[in-house]
Amino acid sequence: MSHATLAIDRHGHAHVTFRVSGRTKVLTASDAINARAPSRSVPQVKFKIRYGQRGNGVCLQYDGPPLAWLLEACKAPDGSYWALQSWVRLKPNYGGTTGATELHLSHWRGPLAILTIYQNWAERRYRHLFGRLTYKGRGAYGFNATGHGAPLDSYGRNIYVDTFDSRYGKGWHRENSFLTHHRGKTLGDFCYGFFSHGSHPPGKGTKYRATAEGPGVTPDVMWAAEDAGPYDASAQATQQALERSWGDPKCRT
Repeated sequence: MSHATLAIDRHGHAHVTFRVSGRTKVLTASDAINARAPSRSVPQVKFKIRYGQRGNGVCLQYDGPPLAWLLEACKAPDGSYWALQSWVRLKPNYGGTTGATELHLSHWRGPLAILTIYQNWAERRYRHLFGRLTYKGRGAYGFNATGHGAPLDSYGRNIYVDTFDSRYGKGWHRENSFLTHHRGKTLGDFCYGFFSHGSHPPGKGTKYRATAEGPGVTPDVMWAAEDAGPYDASAQATQQALERSWGDPKCRT
């Protein structure tokens, strides 16, 4: 995927052009901004997409927040923001490095989603992550998913975790992906341990990054940090108390 461009017309429609396998693709997107809070009865917002439809517009200088995986970002004539982000969302777990590059379009006003992640230890020796995906102070989560963790509604969100210079090899490799939760007192939370998985070694690395698709049509967000280092009893007690205070029965190191 290459040569992606974005322009916004006076009606608030986004016109996107990009190339895939040497062929130019065009589309127009409209009718969605930001995100709704999770609801079992009202679907999440989504774009109306018209494939093959061309249009003209402008891309005013972007003065919004920094964005991960950014291709292009524009300020629209009405003051809202649009962005194109591109990254490989789906890779094989436990060491994957390749997959299809996806193009994600977003439209928003106001704050972005926040992906917060903490590090602690499981069994004193395994790296463990826990955190939350929130939007406007509320957890971002869905209500239905497959047994393998694929969302079955428009609210569900996965966290995609990569590990750097691990036993999988040099550079970035996919560790795993997993759903945010809707149980306990702190909704939109999640946790993950870097254990051995079958024939795969523990994926502990020197640093980590995690990416989540933004709720609704908001931008995708990323967290990144160096590994927290050797076991620290004081730090573990602090982080363990925080994790347990969230009340998720499956997130209790």
